[in-house]
Amino acid sequence: MLRTPDAHGEVLADLRESVLRSCRDYGHDYYVRSSDAGDNARELWHALGRIGALGVGIPEEHGGGGAGIEALAVVAEAVAEAGSPIMLLALSPAVCATVIGRFGSDEQRAEWLPGLADGSKVLGFAITEPDAGSNTHNIRTRARREGDEWVLSGQKYYVSHVDNADALLVVARAEDDALRAFLVPTDAPGIATSPIEVEIVSPERQYSVFFDDVRVAADAVVGPDAGLAVLYAGLNPERIVSAALLNGIARYAIDIAADYARKRTVWNVPIGAHQAISHPLAKAETALAGARLLTAAAAQAFDRGEPGGIQAAMAKLSASEAASMALDSAMQTLGGNGMSREYGLATLSGLVRLFRIAPVSTEMLLNHIAHKRLALPRSY
Repeated sequence: MLRTPDAHGEVLADLRESVLRSCRDYGHDYYVRSSDAGDNARELWHALGRIGALGVGIPEEHGGGGAGIEALAVVAEAVAEAGSPIMLLALSPAVCATVIGRFGSDEQRAEWLPGLADGSKVLGFAITEPDAGSNTHNIRTRARREGDEWVLSGQKYYVSHVDNADALLVVARAEDDALRAFLVPTDAPGIATSPIEVEIVSPERQYSVFFDDVRVAADAVVGPDAGLAVLYAGLNPERIVSAALLNGIARYAIDIAADYARKRTVWNVPIGAHQAISHPLAKAETALAGARLLTAAAAQAFDRGEPGGIQAAMAKLSASEAASMALDSAMQTLGGNGMSREYGLATLSGLVRLFRIAPVSTEMLLNHIAHKRLALPRSY
């Protein structure tokens, strides 16, 4: 007997279709044009906000849909499947909204969550530093207390959307040596930025950010007594939504290649009849199926209130490998056309490669899985 979809599954399917419909005017051609214009794909962002897609994971009492990270992952996958994999989905409504929702004060929730839900507000996430890398414990950006203010000094590296965000969620080391998260307006006096030129096609740019005695109010701290729990609360949603974006890219690439392989005829047969073409695409399809299952399992674990760190690591790892395989196989299927901007594949190669490094590298994911799941000696 066939199992009928449950209500939750139907809701997610309807959400996916709604996002795909909204993205019809914001496909890969739009993504490339937005990249050339450097406008952060704002039209797409506001379109997603209008249908409630950005706020699906934010509690209903704060203007969202209350459906959790699993629903946000569905949104991210659909947006990428349409050809516009905007990384901000893994930051503003995933990392930042989760941190504020769990640890923010009533005032912080009221100020930020409704705007994050409808897209009228954007938050960036500033954690990486030139000399810290994946070792968060080496963060050197300092926050000292002066009266009713905090004063931040230091540098952050590879911060997205400084030119587009209303504020940054900045991780800094306080005087008691504890890491804390601060909401810092991007127009605060003392902030300076420098663009980082990266070899990817993306409407989202990267920056170095310098904090020269930047002052924020005492209540800018998110979860002042929660310690590292604040930091880690947002990392698994970031990995899950990043995995969903990669799954969407893989779906997009495989669909283009399969359509091409069915129609392109050489020596009187479609090239898809040849195993040298069909087998790599079939392997990519299989890898994608596994990555999607792991991503859904990780999101469901997080929404149940479980730590979900291992599942999130496996999802991000498998999705990055599946997307790399899918894009490479798709480009090979198209031959020379795979490098043509017209077909919209090569324009994603830099981004897919970046996702094997960020927001956490393949090597660190493997370290985490080996240590936490296999009880192997810690290497980091």
